[in-house]
Amino acid sequence: MKCFWVLGLFLVTTFVSAQDVAVLHYKGGGDWYSNPTSLPNLVKYCNTHINTRINTNVQTVETSSPDIFQFPFIHMTGHGNVFFDDTDKTNLKNYLISGGFLHIDDNYGLKPYITKALKDIFPEQDFVELPTTHDIFQKPNRFPEGLPKIHEHDGERPQAFALFYEGRMIVLFTFESDLGDGWEDPEVHNDPESVREKALKMGANIIFYVFNH
Repeated sequence: MKCFWVLGLFLVTTFVSAQDVAVLHYKGGGDWYSNPTSLPNLVKYCNTHINTRINTNVQTVETSSPDIFQFPFIHMTGHGNVFFDDTDKTNLKNYLISGGFLHIDDNYGLKPYITKALKDIFPEQDFVELPTTHDIFQKPNRFPEGLPKIHEHDGERPQAFALFYEGRMIVLFTFESDLGDGWEDPEVHNDPESVREKALKMGANIIFYVFNH
């Protein structure tokens, strides 16, 4: 088993060479398993278009598992409730402050649950909305208006929120965008190719940002 834990810190150089990603299996009854083709498709896109070498065997990891430290990038999605018990909270906090990164993509209805769950872990930190000038919107693909809108849902504007720890972004929460739906196989949502391409390009920006910070 690969392990990135060294003296309580992740080795950044090991992160870059490993490039493994996983989907977070959380408790609470929310459908953590939704959008099953999303992350695999994003990995393939990134390997083709931005020269990453991410393991195409996308895995699932439970919040409480020590295996979470194998992955520099964890993706989380769903519609419903999120619950972190004490073991989950400790493990996830250690993972994030040690160099890990969590991307949460609201598949509609996730916001109140994940906001509360993360506040229990990081009571001193609040989500900060990222400005359109942030690096994550600049490269390798330009998004001058910030996070793109993929699915309408309530028609609200898409927003990208982040949690920072000691100046480093540790959590990205994409809201009212539904990037994951845009990453899924074309026949799942029948989105136009231009919409899927926009979602995949934004996803590539997220991966690029994580692996270069």
